[in-house]
Formats: sequence, structure tokens, C-alpha cells
Amino acid sequence: MMEFLASPETWVAVAFIIFVAAAAKPMFRAIAGGLDARAAKIKAQLDEARALRDEAQKLLDEHRRRQQEALREAEAIVAHGQAEAERLRRETAANLEAAFARREKMSLDKIAQAESQAVADVRHHAVDIAIAAAARLLADSIDAAKGDQLIQQAIAELDRKLH
Repeated sequence: MMEFLASPETWVAVAFIIFVAAAAKPMFRAIAGGLDARAAKIKAQLDEARALRDEAQKLLDEHRRRQQEALREAEAIVAHGQAEAERLRRETAANLEAAFARREKMSLDKIAQAESQAVADVRHHAVDIAIAAAARLLADSIDAAKGDQLIQQAIAELDRKLH
């Protein structure tokens, strides 16, 4: 083993290893520092990505909540519209029924009025015919003195019959 230590190649190899170790130490530190910096940068990017993902999740949850609210509001509007349409349909049907009833009553009233007017006209015409026939009969059968006496009697009774 002594020969091994006495050999200059051994000492060159040992010096080379020491030199490489001494020179590699800063290089390893630089590499390790670079790797640490890269790891810190990646960690910062991961933290930022997590924060962005959390923010996106919050925005998504908020959007879903708003969408649900809008959906409920739309359903409420549709339900209110349907209820309002049903109320208007019932109201319109009732108004139409009432209008038909009023028109029917008005028609029946007009018919009754026309009927009573026709009956009154027939009575007046019958009275006029009866008066004309009675006047003709009286004129043919009663003399002037008897006629004057009947006229005076009718005038006297007229006040009692009218009141």
C-alpha cells in the first residue's frame, strides 16, 4: 500500500478529486440554489394556481347560486303569469256571462215592453172602434133631446169616474 501512496498518479488523482470536490461544491451550491429557486418559483405558482382555483370555485358557486335564484325567480314569474292568466280567464268568463245575462234581460224587457205596447195599442184601437160603433148606434137610435140629456149626465159623472 505504500507503493500506492508513493505513486505520483495517486497524488494527482487525490488532488484532482479534492480540486473537483472543492470546485464542485460551489457548483453544487449553485445548482442546489437554482433548484431551490426553481422549487420556490414552482411552489409560488402552485400556490397562485390554488388561489386562482379557489377563486374560480367561489365564482362558480356564486354563478350557480345566482343561476338557481334566477331559475326560481323565473318559475315564480311563470307561476304568477299562469295564475294571473287563470284569474283573467275567470274574470272574463264572468264578465261575458254577466253581459249575456244583461243582454238577455234587456231583450226580455224590450219584448215585454213591445208586448204591453201592442196590447195597449190593440186596446186603444178596440176602444176607438167601440166608441165609433157606439156613437153610430147612438146617433142612429137616439134623438137630439135624448142625446143632450145623456151628454149632460156623462159630464156630471166624469168628475166622479176620473177621481
